[in-house]
Amino acid sequence: MHTVTVATPGGKYPIHIASGRLNALAESIPSDATTIALVTNPVIQGLMGEQVTKILAATGKRIVPIVLPDGEAHKSWETLNLIFDAMLGAQLDRRTVIVALGGGVIGDMAGFAAAVYMRGVRFVQVPTTLLSQVDSSVGGKTAVNHPLGKNMIGAFYQPIAVEIDTDVLNTLPDREMSAGLAEVIKYGLILDAEFFAWCEKNVAGLRARDPVLLAEAIRRSCEYKAWVVSKDERETGLRAILNLGHTFGHAIEAGMGYGQWLHGEAVGCGLVMAADLSAEMFGFPAADVERVRALVAAIGCPTRGPRLGGVEEWMRLMRGDKKAEAGEISFIMMPQIGETIRRGAPAETVARVILRNTD
Repeated sequence: MHTVTVATPGGKYPIHIASGRLNALAESIPSDATTIALVTNPVIQGLMGEQVTKILAATGKRIVPIVLPDGEAHKSWETLNLIFDAMLGAQLDRRTVIVALGGGVIGDMAGFAAAVYMRGVRFVQVPTTLLSQVDSSVGGKTAVNHPLGKNMIGAFYQPIAVEIDTDVLNTLPDREMSAGLAEVIKYGLILDAEFFAWCEKNVAGLRARDPVLLAEAIRRSCEYKAWVVSKDERETGLRAILNLGHTFGHAIEAGMGYGQWLHGEAVGCGLVMAADLSAEMFGFPAADVERVRALVAAIGCPTRGPRLGGVEEWMRLMRGDKKAEAGEISFIMMPQIGETIRRGAPAETVARVILRNTD
C-alpha cells in the first residue's frame, strides 16, 4: 500500500492507495462516530454498495444509505438537498461521518454536505473513478454547479481520509478511464516534464489498465496534488496551476450542458487549447503543442472543442468562470512543459485559439 499525506491548515489526512483497499474501509471510521451516512449513486450502489455496507457494518455503527441520481447534470442544489433531507429525517447528529462512495460528483456533493450540515461533520472520500482518485477527492474542494457556472457554490473542506482501491477501476467504462487520464497528464504539464514523458511512454499500458502503471500514476498524481494543496489550500496563488485547461474545459461543460462531455474530456481538450494559447503568449514550442495534442488523442479524449455558438459565447462562458477577476478571464499557461504562468490574454489572441481548435 502507498500512503500519501495531505497537510493543510484545514486538516491533515492520509490518502491510502492499494488493491483491495475497500476491505479496510472500516479503519477510516473514527471510534466516536455515531452513524455513517453512505452517499452514493445507483450505478455504484449496484456494483459495490452491498459489499461496502457489510464492511462498514463491522464498525457497529448505524448506517444510513443515501442514493443520489447519477451524473454531472444532477450536481445541483436540489440534489444536495436530498442529502440533507435524508440526514435530518434520520436525525443524524454532529458525530455522524459521511462516506462519499463514487466519482467526482458524489465526492463534491457529499463533501459540501459535510461542510455545512450542523456547521460541519467529518467525511471520508472513497473515489471510484480514475479522475476522482487522482484529482477531485484530494484537496478539499467541494461544490455544486449553478446554471450560470460550474462549481460556483461550495466550500473548502478537507476529508479525514481518502481511501483509493485501484481494483474498482476495472468497473469503469473506457470513456471514464480516458477522462481520468486527462487529469493525470495535466500534472506532468504543470509540474514535471519527466512525468509527462513517462505518460507518453506508458499511455498504451495505462489505457489497457495495467495495474502497476495505474498505481504509479495515481500515487504520483496524488503526491503532486498533495504538495500543491499543502502550499495553498484555498487557491490564493499556487493552487491555481491545477486549473490548466479548465478555463476552456469549464466553458465546454457549461455551454454543452452539464453531462454531455465528461469533465476529463473537457479538460483534455482544454489542455490542447491552453498549449496553443501558451505558444502565442509565451513561445511554448510548437513541437510541444503537438505532443500535448497527440497525448490527449492517445488517451482517448477529444482534441477539438465544440463551436458553442461562436467566439462571443465562448468568451461569455469563460468570463463567468469562478477564476475570472473583475470580468477578466484568467488562464494558466506554460512557457515550457513543467512550468506555468497565470495571466490574462488579449481577446483577439484567445479568439484565434478558439477558432483554430473548434469545429
